[in-house]
Amino acid sequence: MANTRADSRISGPPAPTGMTRQAPLIGIALKLASTLVFFAMVTALKIAAERVPIGELVFARNFFGLFPVLIMVGMRRELGLAFKTQNPKGHLVRACIGLSAMVCMFTAFDLLPLPDATAINFATPLLVVVLAYFLLGEQVRIYRWSAVGVGFLGILVVLSPHLGEGAAVNASTLGAVAGFLGAGFAALAMITVRKLCETERTSTIVTWFSLAATLISLLTIPAGWIWPSQAWVLPDLETAGLLVLIGLFGGAGQILLTQSYRYADASTIAPFDYINMIWAILIGWLVFAEEPVLEVILGAVIVIAAGIFVIYREHKLGLDRTKHRRASTPSKS
Repeated sequence: MANTRADSRISGPPAPTGMTRQAPLIGIALKLASTLVFFAMVTALKIAAERVPIGELVFARNFFGLFPVLIMVGMRRELGLAFKTQNPKGHLVRACIGLSAMVCMFTAFDLLPLPDATAINFATPLLVVVLAYFLLGEQVRIYRWSAVGVGFLGILVVLSPHLGEGAAVNASTLGAVAGFLGAGFAALAMITVRKLCETERTSTIVTWFSLAATLISLLTIPAGWIWPSQAWVLPDLETAGLLVLIGLFGGAGQILLTQSYRYADASTIAPFDYINMIWAILIGWLVFAEEPVLEVILGAVIVIAAGIFVIYREHKLGLDRTKHRRASTPSKS
């Protein structure tokens, strides 16, 4: 669920200016609200997953989530521009990767307790560092490599209760593997978004993803011909309501997240993503009677500490790069 600001180097009118302002408290409040709304989506998802297959859940998330996205784009007066792109192939690749991440993470939330699946998802920012080094050629020094290494140790601690017990392949193991793959696909999606931002607007990226993901998710229908448990079903009224809520909560959460970055820097906002662990423990306990095991809590603390250090280093390096550009720019006086 990463949010980025698109570069304005695109044909057509430039994006409106003056749409951001420094109001960190508002930005943090919007970020916290987005985490709560996203977890309302996850709660509805976990309940609905007992009745409908993952592919149908993914379709509902993207189809019904498209409406809040279009409302947001329309309010920014970019509805026409949102469909114009210089790189349709890039958007389709990003949609396929993002959809893969969604399928894997939805599977993890279905098969694992909420705290476990949430902690595994915290591997995403660590994997972004690794992929940025290998795919984008970004320079990563020893401090961030050390944090990534420590973070992966934390992930292993989280995974330990789900691996090497009982049958070689069981629901818990499958959920753990799916969760880690989902984190990997999510990190790869962030990398593709970074590349898209070189030519595309934020509204274009979000709109194309929602549309493409909705259409591509229909390809999961034939999966039911092979695996009967994954066959799409005609939902009853209650389940249909849950499917609508999954999409609306997902779309609303994306809007709140997008707006939060208009009021505060990414380095200020990003650490509050780890509030998700609190919601996971509370909702898991109150709604699903799930109690997190010690290994999950310990591993989550390790991963969160590593993630916050990575965010701190990214912020510090960003400041250093800004100072360097200013120092190397000739004075106009």
